[in-house]
Amino acid sequence: MSWWLSLSKPRLKSKKMKKSIVKEQFARLLMYLSIVIVLILVASIIWTIFSRGAKCLTWEMVTSLPGGGFYIGKEGGFLNAIVGSLYIVLASTAIGLIISVPVVFFLNVYLKTKSKLAYVARLAFDVLFGIPSIVYGAFAFTLMIYFGLRTSLLGGILVETLLIIPILIRSMDEVAKNFPRELLEASYSLGATRWETMGVVMRQIAPGIATATLLSVGRSIGDAAGVMFTAGFSDTIPTSLSQQVATLPLSIFFQLSAPQIEVQNRAYAAALVLTIIVLIISLLGRFITNRFSKHNLR
Repeated sequence: MSWWLSLSKPRLKSKKMKKSIVKEQFARLLMYLSIVIVLILVASIIWTIFSRGAKCLTWEMVTSLPGGGFYIGKEGGFLNAIVGSLYIVLASTAIGLIISVPVVFFLNVYLKTKSKLAYVARLAFDVLFGIPSIVYGAFAFTLMIYFGLRTSLLGGILVETLLIIPILIRSMDEVAKNFPRELLEASYSLGATRWETMGVVMRQIAPGIATATLLSVGRSIGDAAGVMFTAGFSDTIPTSLSQQVATLPLSIFFQLSAPQIEVQNRAYAAALVLTIIVLIISLLGRFITNRFSKHNLR
């Protein structure tokens, strides 16, 4: 009987190995298939925007304001929307970082690892992370009505700041949670205060801050629902926070709603400009991330 068991064991092992090999090959096939699908979708989106937008995109269009009848096919450009989007994104990102960075430090430096307050705070930010932008727009619009504010650049900055704060906090927090705790203990053992220790933490999580900022800018600059309620729309470049402001997503939306093919192609031109802006910001974010990553402990 023992000799039969000794012969059957290699057979069982070979069957298990074959099953594991088949599973591994199937999983690899699914991964390759997923990558191909994603690449096809990205390529199709870029090709659609480029093929329809590049043929009507001109230097005048990106350097001039809308003229009379621009949205029915006449002369002008969408410089107001480009500048307005940059105003809102840069201001909201700066304010969001000022609010988010101290929160991340508080969760990871001041509180204990298994603190109940930290758990509740992270759960709340996870919920806020998944709320659609139109809900933020409605909430910000309610606040504006309560305080007597009109649709303006300030309203657009307000809603985008509310939108990106959960993104910034949760993205930076995931990086900060993996921060080597030994560095904190070493810093404290050398007599450093918590405030001084933040400099050590900041240097280590700098790539995470850059990545979180990149994600926030990408979502903020492409948001149309939130700013529709709060920023309004204008054919001019605002000179104060109380004036209405145009954004590229709203400009694209209004032009796509027009029945004229020429105006719809202008919408794709605006979408192409928006894609180029996001690409430039992405490349800049990658450069900053790689630069700061050189100083990190691996």
